[in-house]
Amino acid sequence: MSVLKTIIKARYLRKEETEAEKILWEKLRNNNLGVKFRRQHPIDMFIVDFYAPSIRLAIELDGSLHKEKENREYDKDRAMYLELRSITILRFWNSKIEKNLDKTLTKIKEKIKELQ
Repeated sequence: MSVLKTIIKARYLRKEETEAEKILWEKLRNNNLGVKFRRQHPIDMFIVDFYAPSIRLAIELDGSLHKEKENREYDKDRAMYLELRSITILRFWNSKIEKNLDKTLTKIKEKIKELQ
């Protein structure tokens, strides 16, 4: 995917966020956890749900589509690509955000502290 297409797709995804993304964004935005996050952030040809550039932390939220074999393989390849660029990835199921946000935030805070 070209850089321009990636940017256009990221803009679209910001407007079409999932309920889990809305919930987590309210907690991540405005430096609420001590670092600045961006949502639907392009990194080369990929777009991560949330990204804190100062500590190279990406947060990905997965829905039921990520259970399909083809998507699992894509996620694995994408993760390897990002990790080779020294980007740490945290993955959470949408249902965990919606049902147990506090536990998710605790894990994110721990990772932020570790990476700072």
